[in-house]
Amino acid sequence: MEVKRPGAGDENFEISYEMWMEEQLASSQGKRKQRFAGIDHHAEKLFLTNVWWPSFKNFIGLSAEYEVSDFKDGRRYLDFAYHTEGYKICIEIDGYGPHWKDIDQQKFSDHLIRQNHLVVDGWIVLRFSYENVRDKPKRCQQIIQQLLGRLSGLSSVRLSPIEKALYDLACAANAPIMPSRLAASLGICRKTAARHLRKLGEKGLLMPILPKQKRDKVGRTVRYQVVSTDFHGFRIQ
Repeated sequence: MEVKRPGAGDENFEISYEMWMEEQLASSQGKRKQRFAGIDHHAEKLFLTNVWWPSFKNFIGLSAEYEVSDFKDGRRYLDFAYHTEGYKICIEIDGYGPHWKDIDQQKFSDHLIRQNHLVVDGWIVLRFSYENVRDKPKRCQQIIQQLLGRLSGLSSVRLSPIEKALYDLACAANAPIMPSRLAASLGICRKTAARHLRKLGEKGLLMPILPKQKRDKVGRTVRYQVVSTDFHGFRIQ
């Protein structure tokens, strides 16, 4: 019997998912962009449909095929990266198929070392089996919600909801980002975004990047970047 997906048939999910995927593709380049076109994302979309969307009803702070530096000086790609409250969370969806059944000892050891390096680099790693995502989504939802609840209890810096959303997007971008783009992502005007970005700068979380001429023609900061990859927690006011 086919298991009904919690988000299946949800028009808001489909609209938000398409917009989010367009943003992911537009912000990617090189091999990451190729992966979006060349990989079957069935398991990843099932996770979003069954687990993520029912829990949060948005994709703010979430990135797919997120690129990180590999311990062998290469690049690797996480199924999902979620930046929130100053923390970075890796979410992987694992299917028990030929990839795992036929893996040799060296590849298995290499896989474990890769995950250990993520932890050393400050990532919190969550792994879900495809079967649990498909058949027991509420169990997966509870794990994510429990983790985020615990992280919220460790917070120290206070942020407003808009500041938190802007900071999450800046972290997820993994590169300097323009205020106009952040404003468009949240559906707010640029002046509002710029005001809150300045507050984030005052709190030491973001740093403005000035062009060679110091300012653009109207005197606005062009881009912002996250100050450090040493993430810390904060509370929402």
